[in-house]
Amino acid sequence: MGMNSEEFKNRYFPYHRKLFRIALRILGNTADAEDAVQEVYLKLWNLRDKLSETNNQEAFVTTVTKNLCFDKLKLKRTVRINDAQQLYVSGDNSPYEQTEQNDNTGRIRRIIELLTEPQKSIIIFRDIENFSYEEIQDITGFTINHIRVSLSRARKQVRDELIKFHNYGTERNRKTSGQIL
Repeated sequence: MGMNSEEFKNRYFPYHRKLFRIALRILGNTADAEDAVQEVYLKLWNLRDKLSETNNQEAFVTTVTKNLCFDKLKLKRTVRINDAQQLYVSGDNSPYEQTEQNDNTGRIRRIIELLTEPQKSIIIFRDIENFSYEEIQDITGFTINHIRVSLSRARKQVRDELIKFHNYGTERNRKTSGQIL
């Protein structure tokens, strides 16, 4: 027999504050966090007949909340990734450099989207969302050392991919120039 609404409330509503704090930390504003928690409870209610199979309810509802919030962030990331381009591209703000930076925006977005987890989430949390290491630790459950290592690897991969692209373009231009001459 399935769980009734009173059993559901008794079992899952005590986690409300914790879920709200997680959602608020990930999403950054109260309204979005409240909406996310409501969506989590709706998901849990729809899964109520299967929830009895869950060994650790708190861990399960926390994971559901994080995943839902990460999905919501993905929708917001594209705009913020545009702002992150200056982290990876240095320049003197000349018109040429500005054009080159604008061209790199799409490349950086694609490179970040191709990163594997947890590097992708960590670079977005730190470099785009400007979360502290402690906030990222609270959200992901990773140690600060793990976060630093993952962030360093993610940044290096973004830089390496940009360098590879620019070197390929330079190499291709040299070959083309040689053929014309």
